[in-house]
Amino acid sequence: MNGITCLKFPTLIPTRNHFANQNLNFSKTSNLKPVKSTQQHHILDEDDEGIPIDMVKTLVKFKSRYNYIRVVEVSRKANHPLSGSRLLLLDTPGNIHSISFLFKTLTNAYFDVFATLPPVLPHGPLGILGFGAGSAAKIILETYQEIVIQSWELDPAVIEVGRKYFGVSHLEKKYPERLFIYIGNAISASNKNGVFSGILVDLFCKGVVIPELQNPTTWENLKKSLMKGGRIMVNVGGSCVEPEDIRKDGKMIMEETLQAMQKVFDKEIYVLCLENRKDESMIAMAGGEFPDRDKWKKALPKPLRYYVDVWKPYTPL
Repeated sequence: MNGITCLKFPTLIPTRNHFANQNLNFSKTSNLKPVKSTQQHHILDEDDEGIPIDMVKTLVKFKSRYNYIRVVEVSRKANHPLSGSRLLLLDTPGNIHSISFLFKTLTNAYFDVFATLPPVLPHGPLGILGFGAGSAAKIILETYQEIVIQSWELDPAVIEVGRKYFGVSHLEKKYPERLFIYIGNAISASNKNGVFSGILVDLFCKGVVIPELQNPTTWENLKKSLMKGGRIMVNVGGSCVEPEDIRKDGKMIMEETLQAMQKVFDKEIYVLCLENRKDESMIAMAGGEFPDRDKWKKALPKPLRYYVDVWKPYTPL
């Protein structure tokens, strides 16, 4: 895509963002849509104005073995929830894979939902499959004092970008005994590294959930990696995720992923819709009965408690 033509930031899972060369002719204001805060029921107002393009700056862009990597910075002067943020864009469509703010920890994105998982887990290490630039890990490490994270990322270039532009090197120095990052295939590697109290799964390739997650065998293996009482939380995407291959459908892949999970976890699957439409974008949680909502909320910081009430049992579309 030649330039920024459709920058849309839904309330929780920012996707469909087209960033290309910085020095191109753009209109005075791009159609980068603002979003409401999570306290305002996640409603996207289509009449909101966009961000002036001169407030969006590309810090780096290059192709690695696995990704087309771009890091974009939104000016703090922008009148937008993402003002002052850095965004990691991967794949050709430019789906956002990590968000970092200089002066705050939470992101108003699905990484915040991931950070609600630790209080409903038994004691033990937390696995993150698909580390990206560490958005979820940062929130978890700075919110919970004893959580140990073992994480995997396929692309070493993404980790290096995370260290340089997203503060991952600072996290590694601050939490040397609590943050471990491995380079390699997350699915195969995680099955060989002991038992996890919980697993966060955020695995995309070329703009879609990886095909291994539509295979029940993958979920059987991941379930075996959980200790008793453990849970898995998964970004299953949805119709808002833009694939590189236009023949692929994010909504269909989301549903195939959920059905594969259901064959392994049966009725122990719950979903949190990140948009007004059920198929727009979704997080799934599996393993055991749903936690006690009141106890869960009491164990969370106030800004994260909202999400507990949004979960619903999964029912196929």
